[in-house]
Amino acid sequence: MTSNLETLLPFLSPIDGQQDEMLALVEDLCNMNSGTFNVAGIADVKERLEKEYAALGGEIKTLDSALMEKVDDKGTVVSAPLGQMLHVSKWPEAKFKVLLCIHMDTVYPIDHDFQKCVRLENGSINGPGVADAKGGIVVMLQALKTLEASPLAGKIGWEVLLNADEEIGSPGSIHAIKDVASRCNVGLLFEPSLPDGTLVSWRKGSGNFSFVVRGKAAHAGREFEKGRNAIVACSRLIDDIAKLNTDTEVTFNVGRISGGGPLNVVPDLAIGRVNARVKTPEQLRDVESKFAGLVEKYNQLDGISVEMHGSFTSPPKPLCEQSVELQKRIESCGAALDINVGWRGTGGASDGNKFAAAGLPNIDTLGPRGGNIHSSDEYLLPESLEPCAKMTALILLSYAESVD
Repeated sequence: MTSNLETLLPFLSPIDGQQDEMLALVEDLCNMNSGTFNVAGIADVKERLEKEYAALGGEIKTLDSALMEKVDDKGTVVSAPLGQMLHVSKWPEAKFKVLLCIHMDTVYPIDHDFQKCVRLENGSINGPGVADAKGGIVVMLQALKTLEASPLAGKIGWEVLLNADEEIGSPGSIHAIKDVASRCNVGLLFEPSLPDGTLVSWRKGSGNFSFVVRGKAAHAGREFEKGRNAIVACSRLIDDIAKLNTDTEVTFNVGRISGGGPLNVVPDLAIGRVNARVKTPEQLRDVESKFAGLVEKYNQLDGISVEMHGSFTSPPKPLCEQSVELQKRIESCGAALDINVGWRGTGGASDGNKFAAAGLPNIDTLGPRGGNIHSSDEYLLPESLEPCAKMTALILLSYAESVD
């Protein structure tokens, strides 16, 4: 493949000298807050991106996200609105179609202290979403512009999906993910690569679970014996879950416990929230079985009832034969660009897990290099923008060149 790739390299010239322009767009996007539940902020980002992606000449659509269901601090299942998605497609009649996807939302809510980009003395950019994943949005845009400016435009079809809820597991966009996956042959996703440029091969699956424990309220002094303490029961249940952490392949993180009220009242409600990570489908089923067993165990206690909400929203993403083929193509493209491509697995989940579960082989770390994501120290290495755009453009061109 490398010899053919050499003939495609001249088509990448439009990317040369674009770093400053790409970086300016990244900064503009990051200075617009798009925390997952900031629906208005996500709408602003989407409107800006509609204008940017209109330059590609494809069909642009706004897609609605489904309502998100969650358990509030009263133990009640409530619905919350999520931001709309942006979908762009072109050349639908092509035999071979590529999905390109990344999310517009970030983990930083509208009231977070971390809101603006700052250029650091070492040359990196510190800002909310610079790496995860607004840098990836810009890389994807530049690569598609390069494809569409080449003589190979139209040889392959492509669909872009920019969703608004990846940071909470994509509950509102899973229907769109499955729909797009059914029409495409391969997926390219633009989560950040690791700081040294390494790409992610396999990913663990991830699930969020809420355990709603109810007891019986009573006066802590006058009728203490009539009470059934939900916090105590919840704490013991959560401790049993924490004790399941016996190896690094399957992990359980207790993220939050809430409940109780006045100190002179035996608490009748407590909620424990847990994230679980698994490497294989067998481990996923084992965790589900263990959780069901714990719920049954604590429901047998006098005056205590337990309900479990949640699921594995991101199944494990193991390597499949088609993904290995995609890895080899990416390695060849890297070699043609003098980029050494390395791989490693990770415990983190992405929309790549969901596309893989829907039957679409994909690589999901084609975004620019950066690190410290999900923190106020999140940074992007600007010098990685052009090489990443060239890598993606060359992958697209290699598919276009190979189509009969």
